[in-house]
Amino acid sequence: MNSPLETAANPQGLRRVAIDPVSRVEGHGKVTLLLDEHNCVQQARLHIVEFRGFEKFIEGRPYWEVPVMVQRLCGICPVSHQLAAAKAFDRVLGASITVSAQKIRRLMHYGQVMQSHALHFFYLASPDLLFGFDSDLNRRNIVGVAQAHPEIARKGVLLRKFGQELIRATAGKRVHGTGALPGGVNQHVSAVDHALLQSDVAQMLAWAQEAVAIAKQLHAQNPALYDSFGAVRSNLLSLVRADGALDLYDGVLRARDAEGAIIFDGASAQDYLELIEEEVKPWTYMKFPFLRSLGPDLGSYRVGPLARIQNCDFIPSPLAEAQRREFVAYGGAGPVHGALAYHWARMIELLHCVEVIEGLLADPDILSGERMASGTRQRRGVGVLEAPRGTLFHDYEVGDDDLVTRCNLIVSTTHNNQAMNEAVRSVAAQYLDGRELTEGLLNHIEVAIRAYDPCLSCATHAIGQMPLDVVLLGPDGAVLERRLRSTP
Repeated sequence: MNSPLETAANPQGLRRVAIDPVSRVEGHGKVTLLLDEHNCVQQARLHIVEFRGFEKFIEGRPYWEVPVMVQRLCGICPVSHQLAAAKAFDRVLGASITVSAQKIRRLMHYGQVMQSHALHFFYLASPDLLFGFDSDLNRRNIVGVAQAHPEIARKGVLLRKFGQELIRATAGKRVHGTGALPGGVNQHVSAVDHALLQSDVAQMLAWAQEAVAIAKQLHAQNPALYDSFGAVRSNLLSLVRADGALDLYDGVLRARDAEGAIIFDGASAQDYLELIEEEVKPWTYMKFPFLRSLGPDLGSYRVGPLARIQNCDFIPSPLAEAQRREFVAYGGAGPVHGALAYHWARMIELLHCVEVIEGLLADPDILSGERMASGTRQRRGVGVLEAPRGTLFHDYEVGDDDLVTRCNLIVSTTHNNQAMNEAVRSVAAQYLDGRELTEGLLNHIEVAIRAYDPCLSCATHAIGQMPLDVVLLGPDGAVLERRLRSTP
């Protein structure tokens, strides 16, 4: 159901204000506001204006190329796409992954989630949280954080660096590596990398605990703000392990409603299309998923750290589990829904990642053992995992000639699309409505979007025909030819 701020019945005479681009996020997006003569907000929307098209140009490619291709969706979370695709093609190959390959992939993945969470909290979100949403624009950046809080900035940088080194040790490169293949992995962790990583992991664990303390302290300093800012009551979706534990690499699908009651549990990710449907709207390239059983009006949901740590029954690492219990106790009878609580949840997950990494680094299976497996070929495979920003689906069909015939991706940020739009409308109504707009007030809207850590370039897909303007220029800059295609 549309909120009063979602649809302007009569846009004539309304003033349009755009935040273009939304800053300190991955990818390109903008927000538009329609204001009446009293500066009252009549419409507020988040538009994703970047188009990628991976679902179509993957068609016709050999399946073994795809895990490397799809990670070009993003420079921040390429490991997530590589692993989700590799998991999908494991099923196409009918391969039961070996113990060593499973553990190396997990080490790669938890390193990726760790570095991404550190990047978001310390680089992108902390300037708002430490200085204030309407603080001096020239100070509100990572350089300003480094000047005012050098130890916080240094630890954030080094936490991310450690995660990046884990990716290099398992995937071959820090960005866009080749470690995960259909059927397994292409390398073990070397003895040299293993020694370097083990020498630093205890320090990372201590810093991760400090990161959780920072997030909690920020919340405690202004609970009224953190509890209400951009609050969206929504359903929650994530993977959980078979015993209900948090698992970022594998599991079954579980969904809860806004009160915390189970909607479905134990669902196979292979059957996700029976659970989730996607809606298309004309003003954005990002689709709007919803739970089929509830329909588009009631079925939108959130994913990511805030959903995961409230959807699971427990976190299978002791330090993070203690922090999860404190978080859940803070929420009281039901789930926490404030957008800014994502940061607290994100740091709890970062701590969990380091605990898992510490355990994997002590496991000899990452240094030796069988790396590849095969089995009986199948035509279709779905690969699902929990990317830093939420549940990620990669769905492929492959022909007898080994070429991909169909691809469907539902990316983490896409799941959060409706919630982000509702958060934008909530903040616009609370902070901007009827006021003279300033940069600081407009930044409140960006703060709400940034809480979700959106990866906009990953999430942009389209259906049907799009406008296209192609211009061919000669060496002297003269227009040689122009082709224009309009929308229907």
